[in-house]
Amino acid sequence: MSKEHPFIPYDPVRFDESELSRRAEEQYRFANRRRSIRDFSEKDIPFEVIQNIVMTAGTAPSGAHREPWTFCVIRSADLKKRIRAAAEAEEYESYSKRMSDQWLEDLKPMGTDWHKPFLEKVPWIIVVFKRAFEYDNGQKHQNYYVNESVGIACGMLINAIHNAGLATLTHTPSPMNFLTKILERPDNERPYLLLPVGYPAGNVKVPDLQRKSFSELAVVFD
Repeated sequence: MSKEHPFIPYDPVRFDESELSRRAEEQYRFANRRRSIRDFSEKDIPFEVIQNIVMTAGTAPSGAHREPWTFCVIRSADLKKRIRAAAEAEEYESYSKRMSDQWLEDLKPMGTDWHKPFLEKVPWIIVVFKRAFEYDNGQKHQNYYVNESVGIACGMLINAIHNAGLATLTHTPSPMNFLTKILERPDNERPYLLLPVGYPAGNVKVPDLQRKSFSELAVVFD
């Protein structure tokens, strides 16, 4: 610790053991209700809600605290229309030519195809860009653990969306370079993830899937 880089006291949140257990179980139960959906309501969402969701994602840890992310928050109907057209063009190529037979077979339970009407229907889209490097006084400055840092931020973003009572879908049309062009992003940013954000449609249905149990997803070394 130096005078140039001072530390400040940390004020942790503390709970007794019973409250700790209750909160952990409650969080799991709530998180387990989260589902990816593809049919959204057109009902609007206040900007302040989206702002706080994004700010929550921005609390994620990052390599050397470089915070190597940009969140593009989109409500413009014109931009959403252009994004949908470009995404569907890439998705059509993927579903008809790029994806293997096994991949297509694995996607069947999801009930998805190259059509992405939700990209125009949702009130908001959040496009996450990873920042490969920064420009400091005209010189490139490296960022560290960029994919890991942005991945953590995206997980926190998805959880914040669910916590607000909203729904989303992790959408990664490949390649995603069209997002850089449409949103006119600088050359140090790369598209990482697209998230439509809105209320679920009233009649929305989701695949009847089960998540792995604790014993299937974890190894305990006691």
